[in-house]
Amino acid sequence: MKGKIIVSAISVILVVGVVIGVVTGVHKFGTGSGSDDAETLSPQMKAISSICAPTENKELCIRTLSSVAPNGTSDPKELIKAAIVATLDEVQKNFHFTQTLVVNASSAPAPYKMSVEDCRDLIQFAVDQLEATLSVVGDSDIHTINDRVADLQTWLSSVVAYQETCFDGLDDPALKSNVQGNMLDATRLTSNALTIVAGISNILSPFDLKLNIPNGNSRRLLAADGYPTWFSAADRKLLAKVDNRGIRPNAVVAKDGSGNFRSIQAALNAYPKNHRGRYIIYVKAGVYDEYITVTKDQTNVFLYGDGPRRTIITGHKSKVLSGYSTWQSSTFSAIGNGFLCKGVAFQNTAGYRGEQAVALRVQSDFSAFFNCRIDGYQDTLYVQTNRQFYRNCVISGTIDFIFGDSACVIQNSLIVVRKGGPNQFNTVTAQGRKEKDENTGIVIHNCRIVPEQKLFPERFRVESYLGRPWKQYAMTVVMESTIGDFIRPEGYTTWGVDDTCSYFEYANSGPGARFSGRVKWRNVRLISRNEAMRFTVGWFLQGGAWLRYTGFPYMLGLRY
Repeated sequence: MKGKIIVSAISVILVVGVVIGVVTGVHKFGTGSGSDDAETLSPQMKAISSICAPTENKELCIRTLSSVAPNGTSDPKELIKAAIVATLDEVQKNFHFTQTLVVNASSAPAPYKMSVEDCRDLIQFAVDQLEATLSVVGDSDIHTINDRVADLQTWLSSVVAYQETCFDGLDDPALKSNVQGNMLDATRLTSNALTIVAGISNILSPFDLKLNIPNGNSRRLLAADGYPTWFSAADRKLLAKVDNRGIRPNAVVAKDGSGNFRSIQAALNAYPKNHRGRYIIYVKAGVYDEYITVTKDQTNVFLYGDGPRRTIITGHKSKVLSGYSTWQSSTFSAIGNGFLCKGVAFQNTAGYRGEQAVALRVQSDFSAFFNCRIDGYQDTLYVQTNRQFYRNCVISGTIDFIFGDSACVIQNSLIVVRKGGPNQFNTVTAQGRKEKDENTGIVIHNCRIVPEQKLFPERFRVESYLGRPWKQYAMTVVMESTIGDFIRPEGYTTWGVDDTCSYFEYANSGPGARFSGRVKWRNVRLISRNEAMRFTVGWFLQGGAWLRYTGFPYMLGLRY
């Protein structure tokens, strides 16, 4: 009862804040031409105009909220919900459009057909995320406003990423133009919804409401007893163990037949319908040459092996040699939320000739990897969407080998830059943030960035960079890490969006950490300790709420 009273009080404050904001600032965004317009607007239109004021597509925002919002309401919660509903409706139309494309492409060449099938599947993921977003907006039991913002921004950011991945996979120019044109309103509405959600704190701040941001302990993720909602009582005890002793798996995979299954995919296929709690798969030592997907319905899977040098999952799909899209080239794909992995290696052996060839693709929210290896060349680790954590891992590659649009922290890990093909350069990261209000980025914290042994003798002849901006608002942070001498003094190389991307560094060491030679782009800079705190596990991933129940080690803040 007390929680409901608090929520009601916040709603009243929000309404008052919106009305005050409109009365004082309605003319700033052009809702009328005369001095009496603010007085003639209805309370609902005042609220809608205020909510839409910071969006990039104001007219579309006002028009859609006016048609979707409950008649006469000026409740910000209902208007935010209406923004999500409008976006969902439009993205669902896009899904039906892509289904039609798939039907029409049944006799088309394989690459064309594959690209529209990928697009359809990606838009379905976008629909799923919007439905999850809508359910949270309508949840009257949300404990804090910050919980709402963190989750909603994450999921809406993933919708942006799925839309962009769809477009990126369309190599046929006419097809790409057609799809982008049909999805224009959907992408604009997604952008608007993201901006609206990101602006909630700005509405509340004048009223001195605390948002629980600094320690990142997002309490909405926890049940009443303080544990994450997806963990059973047995899970809490199980995953408190850092080692594997005493774990009783649901499935044992062994190449020699000594387990329940001979393949990892077979063990996943046995995932029980409507399963609750963790589904634990132990993979015995061996090389598993198979392509594996943890589907969206297979949530809370815990996969562990006998160590990354003994339990190895390998594949060789690539764009150039095999004809697969980047998205579909992955040896292992983790989609279902809550995926955990320990003591396993993921490989893509296509080599530098295969170009885009993913070893591990992750879109699982609240996913974590400990003591794993991820090895490839170009596009090794695709941190596609949602919140991801990597600890004590080895990640190797050449061009853009850590890329994607998730909120990702790689901590206490070894990042190995390999020797590629003739005339190839190396870029450790290629982050894909498309909208400025996304809460995504790649954070490399307390890691070592080194050349592999084959590259070492040629390390000054091969150009190696910390990253390049894949999308307009690319965000990458390297902090408290050791950077080898082979990293070029410029640090970063261009991909055409230099003015809007952000590359931050804090308290790094090693010869490659000298900042004086860095490129002179607007948002390439050293940051303060207070700024660096925003990119720690506790704040950036809300890690205090969920990582302690994985059994994996982690550091919520900075080293010093």
